Amino acid sequence: MRPMTKKNKIAAVALSATLLAAGGGAAYAYWSTTGSGGGAAAASAGTTVSTITIDASFEAGITPGGYKDIAFTGTNPNSSSTTVTLDAAVVSASGTCDAKWFAASVPNTVTTLAAGETKSLGSGKLTFTDDPSVNQNACKGATITIAVTSH
Repeated sequence: MRPMTKKNKIAAVALSATLLAAGGGAAYAYWSTTGSGGGAAAASAGTTVSTITIDASFEAGITPGGYKDIAFTGTNPNSSSTTVTLDAAVVSASGTCDAKWFAASVPNTVTTLAAGETKSLGSGKLTFTDDPSVNQNACKGATITIAVTSH
């Protein structure tokens, strides 16, 4: 076997380095072009969500056979927006005034309340049915209350 010259040794080292780089590059390209992945995160569990407040207001002085407009207002105390749809209104009356003589309607709308916002949710009607067969004097001065459900 013939001894290697300095020039041949440099050529052999350069060829080895080239082959190693080419092979390493191919392996890198192979591994970097395959695979899959994904991720997930849960919403903050420490956030407390407060109930929105819905107010129903109407003028005093309703009489049998009459009605009053109801103004519905919503307040969102939370740090994010929410939507509100009123479902139903239930009327109650103080004393011996019979709540079944009253009916209340709610608006059929979806309203978005921004964070910290108070705004109108629409209007409805409170009606007082006139029942001529019964003395309805028990409702004079009675407090009429409207409870509203929503989603």
